[in-house]
Amino acid sequence: MSRRHQPHAASHSKADNAPAGVMSTRTGLMAACCAALLASLLSACAPLARRSAPPTVPLHTEAQAGSMVIASPDGRRVRLRGVNWFGFESGAFVAGGLDRQPLARIAALIRAGGFNSVRLPWCNEMLRAATVDADYLRANAPLVGKTPLQVFDAVVDALSAAGLMVILDNHRTRGDWCCDAEHGDGLWYDHEHSEAQWLQDWSFMARRYAGNAQVVGAELRNEIRADQPLGLSPSWGDGVPATDWQRAAERAAAVVAAANPALLIIVGGVDYQTDLSAFAARPPRIRARDKLVYAVHDYTWDRAPAELADAQAFARRSFERFAFLRAAGHAYSAPVYVSEWGSCLQVDSAGKPCAADRVAFAQAFARYASASALDFAYWPLNGDQLPGYQRKRGEVESYGLLRPDWSGYAQPEFVARLNDGGEAAAVSAPAVP
Repeated sequence: MSRRHQPHAASHSKADNAPAGVMSTRTGLMAACCAALLASLLSACAPLARRSAPPTVPLHTEAQAGSMVIASPDGRRVRLRGVNWFGFESGAFVAGGLDRQPLARIAALIRAGGFNSVRLPWCNEMLRAATVDADYLRANAPLVGKTPLQVFDAVVDALSAAGLMVILDNHRTRGDWCCDAEHGDGLWYDHEHSEAQWLQDWSFMARRYAGNAQVVGAELRNEIRADQPLGLSPSWGDGVPATDWQRAAERAAAVVAAANPALLIIVGGVDYQTDLSAFAARPPRIRARDKLVYAVHDYTWDRAPAELADAQAFARRSFERFAFLRAAGHAYSAPVYVSEWGSCLQVDSAGKPCAADRVAFAQAFARYASASALDFAYWPLNGDQLPGYQRKRGEVESYGLLRPDWSGYAQPEFVARLNDGGEAAAVSAPAVP
């Protein structure tokens, strides 16, 4: 989540390279364990959102009715309707909420809400971290004592067992909140972590989950932006190795495809993943063009007030910024995945209600996403905060879909309408308790 305009190389052990068959068996056991819980939640939440059978995988992209879409092997459109579940990219090196609810219950809640996918952020530092503080796992005793990577495995397994697709999102290099220019990690490397290490880590992650067909995509890097500690700003296609994100993204795409050719390759633009204009003249060059997906982010501060009040103005600006890339028949054509968007849904810990422009943005984006059948991942699922700069563990995550205790959705009507594909979602400003 970009905060730019908001007011408010070690080797991996043999144990970390589980064969595909072992991972498939582990996922099967998780499926058996949580099947009853998922069934009960789906029954209890039947009015919440329309649910469909999980799509067949692996996914690819193709042209349908003049637009580029993500599709299943038999050519059916697969619209990603997802959530971001943050935490593995933070200094805690663990997904939020595992101190509040059992893992299988959180996975079942996501599915019961009508979502079909989860964008799972991770940081490179997590891969070499030794432990997770047991306090972050209070509701999941079997995970205590495991490494962050082993907990990541367990989360991927639980999501897969619930019938959810997983997008691996390389969010940061070091564990912390994201994103601004001052705290670094604006590029894909830093003083302590080289580009070569970044590529090695992507190869490792892609290969690690090659045995799990529910892991469907790799978002190569989150919110490329200026990096003040490095004193550099990103470029696109200028050939300068230190700053050329096109060059780096193409190298990473080749590494990921070699390790796991089933994955969608998801590439964002520069300027906090808001600017995709350069893709028209210089689209990413990857060998498997039917795996390329563009990623964009959209928040209130990316929009002019007039756009929030006028659906046509909102749609026009969306087309200019990113939606033009969906049109089939061009060298640059590929689907667009809004891998982050979100807004205020609940009163914060200080009792501060949602600002009017936040509510207006949620309404406007939900209306546009429904009308244009947009692929998206809402930021975030999390009901409370994890530590990081400008963050405090346990505080209400006012943008969060889940309540602070992670027991259910803060605004069930919003979730239902967002995933029903019908009328625009109704978002009410939460009352001050």
